[in-house]
Amino acid sequence: MTAPAAPASPRPGRFGPFGGRYVSETLLPSLDELSEAWTAACADPTFAADLARLGREYVGRPTPLSPARRLAAEVGRKLRVYLKREDLCHTGAHKINNCLGQVLLALRMGKSRIIAETGAGQHGVATATACALFGLPCEVYMGAADVERQALNVFRMKLLGARVHAVKQGTCTLKDAMNEALRDWVTNVRTTHYVIGSVAGPHPYPTLVRDLQAVIGHEARAQLAAVEGGRLPDACVASVGGGSNAMGLFHAFVPEGAVRLYGVEAAGEGIATGRHAATLAAGRVGVLHGARSYVLCDDGGQIAEAHSISAGLDYPGVGPEHAYFKESGRARYLSVTDAEALAGFQCLARTEGILAALESAHAIAALSAVAADLPEGAIIVVSLSGRGDKDMGTITKSLGVELSG
Repeated sequence: MTAPAAPASPRPGRFGPFGGRYVSETLLPSLDELSEAWTAACADPTFAADLARLGREYVGRPTPLSPARRLAAEVGRKLRVYLKREDLCHTGAHKINNCLGQVLLALRMGKSRIIAETGAGQHGVATATACALFGLPCEVYMGAADVERQALNVFRMKLLGARVHAVKQGTCTLKDAMNEALRDWVTNVRTTHYVIGSVAGPHPYPTLVRDLQAVIGHEARAQLAAVEGGRLPDACVASVGGGSNAMGLFHAFVPEGAVRLYGVEAAGEGIATGRHAATLAAGRVGVLHGARSYVLCDDGGQIAEAHSISAGLDYPGVGPEHAYFKESGRARYLSVTDAEALAGFQCLARTEGILAALESAHAIAALSAVAADLPEGAIIVVSLSGRGDKDMGTITKSLGVELSG
């Protein structure tokens, strides 16, 4: 787990027409400070060594690249499917990669307080975990609707010493939690570092979070080469809400034009119903949380409510690099409904004995569509971004199952 070199760009923080900084002037000096600190950290072997040590000793890296033979047989076309097992990370998801790196960076910057936003709660748990490890106070903003459906993760955050703020404004979901976290940061910017959980937000966050999550793809590339005689995958597949899990897998393969990249959004109850979170499929270009990207909005430009059975995917925006990949054609973005994601969850459980997060289940559910694009015998790497413990309440309710005492 290493900090990659900060990429040089004539337009830092831009991915074609996307990205940038659309924030209060109050935050610009702090964003400049964060950019400079990240550039310096990337060039510091001590920072890279500390991050790598934490990856090995605390997170459990490298995570396995597991063959999924029975799942592949279910999909058909003689595929070879490998699962990048981020569900086996400490705290149960890929979020810990980013949180440990950002908290290390905050300590380097002399910050004494950490805040974060969270939807499914995994980012909040990972941030609270990193703060407990380093003895920093932590406050987490979470939409009231997500607090209710992710009660287990709320309890975990509190056990770890974090203070959880239930946000009751707007749709009471991730968008509103991020709004409140940004307000907090504006007020307390001198002492506070804001750990954004996805490749969203103003520059440098999309690049910073991507670089910290890129360990997923770098490991997967090396692991696959070791077992497949140096071969690259034919395709990489990952779910997309804000998009950090997908960008973490994709980044190592972006220069390889022969490797197809598939992001899978949440179609919710169906795109035609309006009850979905398929920002790239049905959104338009706009500004949300400090960056220019695709957003879900009404005809008047007001941000629309997003819906997904997965609390981690119901965000009405997407990281600006994903928007660039869509428009440039480097990645293709598919959509999966709530019902299809539930079926994907059950399929993975039945064929491989893995109870995945509902976010990851969207990627599993898309495998048939991905396979239709590929030749027989193709190799597919799927990012299994998290485990399903947090979603059991939602899943039992959706399947009409009552748990007896």
